[in-house]
Amino acid sequence: MAALGLSGFAHSPREAPFDAGESATRSGGQDLPCGTLRDPIFYRDDWLGAPWVEPEPMLLIHGNDESSVAWFGWVPRMAKEFRLIRPDLPGFGHSTIPPSFEWTMASLATVQARVLDALEIESAHIVGAKSGGSIAMQFAADYPKRTRTLTLVSAPVTRVDSKIAFATPSGSSQHRRLGSAAPKEMVDYWNTLMSSTRPETKSGMAKVEAALNMESVLPAISAPTLVITSDRSSLQSVETVLRYQAKIANSRLVVLSSDGYHLAVIKADECVTSVLSFIRDTGRSI
Repeated sequence: MAALGLSGFAHSPREAPFDAGESATRSGGQDLPCGTLRDPIFYRDDWLGAPWVEPEPMLLIHGNDESSVAWFGWVPRMAKEFRLIRPDLPGFGHSTIPPSFEWTMASLATVQARVLDALEIESAHIVGAKSGGSIAMQFAADYPKRTRTLTLVSAPVTRVDSKIAFATPSGSSQHRRLGSAAPKEMVDYWNTLMSSTRPETKSGMAKVEAALNMESVLPAISAPTLVITSDRSSLQSVETVLRYQAKIANSRLVVLSSDGYHLAVIKADECVTSVLSFIRDTGRSI
């Protein structure tokens, strides 16, 4: 784990934070400045494979009202195949909000590019969940040469019902997100996590999601793309997803069985299986 002070580049990621001699799992413990932003962006950096292997990188972008911890279910298997870079978005988790930060999809995508810059990563497999998927769409359109493949997990293209997107954390709202079978302990955990989001971050993300319309971005996505949704999602119907997926060239759709929409959490293992199969089929890795 480490923080990226997004200002002037100072350290090579091979010098200290990612010393394979320390552990088979990469971990960082210092700032890695880059770009022009000044405040630190916290990230987790996982590799569970052989220490002499140079794995391909995969950037995982979390959604609203959570942090990079949301990808916990992906790490045990996916980190044996790829180097996982899991940043906290600005204002979430351990990351701060840069001064005068512009709350737009383009700005959030640029932050992801600067994270890669700081780690000296030229391109990566890009994965986003929920609003993180919308950011991933923007990234793939703005940085096509840096996007090896794109995976969108329950990613909305247009603004969704505010009663769903901005519902106060509760048992009923979490069961829409996590599914009707979610145990009380899981619901309580996500209620606590979502309630910890800072007011200024909530305000900023509300502006982003109020303006959400990725329709013009879809045709600009050139990377092989996997879209994952659930068959009974309250966030968006399969028909809605099919309509936008058809606008992304070289894309495919996987529909998982669930009445929840946070599939990156509740169907993590199935998502990982689908993504690994997809990337193998594209011939881009592993």
